[in-house]
Amino acid sequence: MKDLKAVAFDIDGTLYANWRLNIKIIPYFFKNLPFFLEYSKVRKILHRTAPLADFYEYQARLLADRMHITSEEAKTKIENIIYKGLGRFFPKIKPYPYLEELFSGLKAGGFKIGILSDFPPSQKGDVWGLAKYCDVILGSESIGALKPSIYAFGLLAKELGVEAESVLYVGNNISADIIGAHEAGMKTAYILPFWRKLFNIHLKNADISFKNYRQLLKIVLN
Repeated sequence: MKDLKAVAFDIDGTLYANWRLNIKIIPYFFKNLPFFLEYSKVRKILHRTAPLADFYEYQARLLADRMHITSEEAKTKIENIIYKGLGRFFPKIKPYPYLEELFSGLKAGGFKIGILSDFPPSQKGDVWGLAKYCDVILGSESIGALKPSIYAFGLLAKELGVEAESVLYVGNNISADIIGAHEAGMKTAYILPFWRKLFNIHLKNADISFKNYRQLLKIVLN
């Protein structure tokens, strides 16, 4: 870790536990069940798609085909149900402990800090007060390619102004975050889920496996 110049983060499932959101949206999910079932299939396709000139248009077309509606109707549904609809739940979500301690510690240590999320970071407002520490905040949709595309990670490094090998990317999703960032040339840190913490099972694919953000700060600074 001695040559690190920047640390970047995923948001969903990385800065907060996914179960906290999942519990809160249960009624909302079933209210919009047909949409969510088709939208999840569309996102799986998009995770395998090359960079797009207009991500939002292609996403809408895929959903429109699946739901037998127009592209404009699909755009409206995505905006209202995903971007705006889910956005109202995040102020009620409690993030992981020690995050502000981590971000302020990294900033004091001279590291650049970035965020790269597959959903619009603006959906999370000021990202639980962490946005003020960040040098770069990117949504991969606006870039045109969801993770694990190396294009998204490459642009993250470019915006941070450092080489990819000088970036530590922190995430919770093995394929999108850990393998994706590794293939882009970055170092990786994996936040262990409960069952891995319980049995102390580290992820072999990641350079760092950690249990909490205070532990990650110590690893990076030392």
